[in-house]
Amino acid sequence: MLFMDSRTIGLCTITALAILLIVFAGCTGTAPVQPVSPTVERTPAGQTPAPVIITDTGSTTAVAEANNRFAFDLYSRLANDQEYTGNNLFFSPFSISSALAITYEGAKGKTADEIRSVFYFPENDSARREGYRSLNAGINSGDAGYALHTANALWAEKTYPFLAEYVGTAERYYGADTTNLDFKGHPEDSRISINTWVEDKTENRIKDLIPAGVIDPMTRLVITNAIYFKGDWVKQFDKDKTADAEFRMAPGKTVKVPMMQRTDEDAVYLYAENNDLQMLSMPYEHTTGKELLMIVLVPKADNLTTTETSLSADTLSALQQSAESRRVKVSFPKFTLKTKYSLPDTLGAMGMPTAFTGNADFSGMDGTKDLLISDVIHQAFVDVNEEGTEAAAATAVVMKMAAVPANPEPVPVFRADHPFIFIIQDDETGSILFMGRVVNPAGS
Repeated sequence: MLFMDSRTIGLCTITALAILLIVFAGCTGTAPVQPVSPTVERTPAGQTPAPVIITDTGSTTAVAEANNRFAFDLYSRLANDQEYTGNNLFFSPFSISSALAITYEGAKGKTADEIRSVFYFPENDSARREGYRSLNAGINSGDAGYALHTANALWAEKTYPFLAEYVGTAERYYGADTTNLDFKGHPEDSRISINTWVEDKTENRIKDLIPAGVIDPMTRLVITNAIYFKGDWVKQFDKDKTADAEFRMAPGKTVKVPMMQRTDEDAVYLYAENNDLQMLSMPYEHTTGKELLMIVLVPKADNLTTTETSLSADTLSALQQSAESRRVKVSFPKFTLKTKYSLPDTLGAMGMPTAFTGNADFSGMDGTKDLLISDVIHQAFVDVNEEGTEAAAATAVVMKMAAVPANPEPVPVFRADHPFIFIIQDDETGSILFMGRVVNPAGS
């Protein structure tokens, strides 16, 4: 499923990807979510969970690099999908990988191996968990210059017994508190509760993440991530200089868009180029927190496909290393993108098909092999204007029972303690040989 504004492609597409790779991939945090579920085993009231001490800063780098590799893989998959030909793309790799990291914590065997291969998760539990904990903490650390925060949550069927170890891991390392919902009796109310949480965590930019009908009485768990960013450019654009200009969508096809301009002597940016493309880094205002950038990659020959084919984490890193601070005459379009994806087919094709089938093994969640992923829904929003950028995204992993549990046939009680009829029948022919009734078994 896809809902998006497809007026502008090319530069907007690469720009959107760059926002997520630079703004989100290097960021890090935990955030409390909904009240703790009373039906799962938790840390006793009044006691603080034991702190997780991060001793290996390499774990943060490993998880960030894994996220970036997944980002380029997913971008390539979507860019080459005929369903999205000629359309804008925008997604948060960090949001998707965060939700699937929590999902992965409950996967075993082949299911776990496939998920890990797609998302490049560190196999070492400590490195993976500490890496995400550190990344989330950094994202939520706060800065007076911009708004940036992320949150995770578990939404559990109130009657379903999830393992305390799984619930505790989600809370301790991913900041994902558990809320009990009545998926069986009130699936629509449950869906609304989850969507309301997402709206709140994304400043109302992501609405109706989970469509009607996705949550049903067979739903047992929904894993959600939300991320939000809003920041101003260090070098803002003058609104009076924004003017309509042609944007080349394809050979012989143009569209008028509001084009921002920054050509003065103070228009100094980190800039790099190679034979195929130009790279521009535009920083956002910040004070004590981490610096956030938008990186824009523009093909020199209007051939976005060639750029996409050669695009990778390594090529981006090489461009960044070669970048120099210099004056640049910048023309950049204003744009707003809204996208929505249902990802089971995409993720399955990327190498994790088992998680979506009856052969899935999520026994790390509940001690059984009764659960599978029924949907992975991702929705994103970005608005780029003269002042800066606002971006939000959310992901929901919906877990359902792998099969309808068979209701055992009731054991009948047969008491011939009152008058009855009986028949003696030829089983081969069906012919009734004798027939009678018993009113008094003690009589004659």
